[in-house]
Amino acid sequence: MTQYLTKVVTFDEFVAQYPDDSGKLYELHDGVIVEMPPPTGDHEEIIGFLVRKLSVESDRLNLPYLIPKTVFVKPLASESAYSPDILLLNQPNLVNEPLWKKKSTVSQAASIPLVVEVVSTAVASSRETRPTHCLTNWRDDYHKKFADYEEMGIPEYWILDYAALGSREYIGKPKQPTILVCSLEDGEYQINKFRQGDRIQSPTFPDLNLTVEQIFQAGGTISAE
Repeated sequence: MTQYLTKVVTFDEFVAQYPDDSGKLYELHDGVIVEMPPPTGDHEEIIGFLVRKLSVESDRLNLPYLIPKTVFVKPLASESAYSPDILLLNQPNLVNEPLWKKKSTVSQAASIPLVVEVVSTAVASSRETRPTHCLTNWRDDYHKKFADYEEMGIPEYWILDYAALGSREYIGKPKQPTILVCSLEDGEYQINKFRQGDRIQSPTFPDLNLTVEQIFQAGGTISAE
């Protein structure tokens, strides 16, 4: 069996060379620099719509939250750094983040009320061994990031799977566009699944009046009736 060796770097080495001049987006996965695939239009429209709705709800509730453009989330237990599709930050706690000012990085659950990943159809590849070392995006969101966000103690994690790419274990059978809201209880995520016809129920925003259709229609992935 052929084995491919990948150069392992530390988080400090990663942020020292990021960003580069290519305009590409990278994450660090257990010491491996991974080039993230360029987003599709559907992907960006869904993100833009949801950012607007969450920002409005944060303002309505007078919560000290902000949604930055580019911030890394670093699990303390690994040499990883993620750049979530949507990251809600609790601004008052940023003074306690040692990497915030110089490296735009957060690692404390108190800084992150909510994180959102939108599952992509594309494939991410290692910067060092492309294309021999590949990671499919949906597996990252459902497995690796799920486990790391849970271990960090992030209270709420949404997975938006508009193309129904996740395994049947997560989105059921038959597979259909699904939003998973993962809420931390006693140190473990409890998963609630929402599909067409459902209103999202969020512990962070209990009065949020938003349906699966509204979110996915923003990217044209579910046709309006």
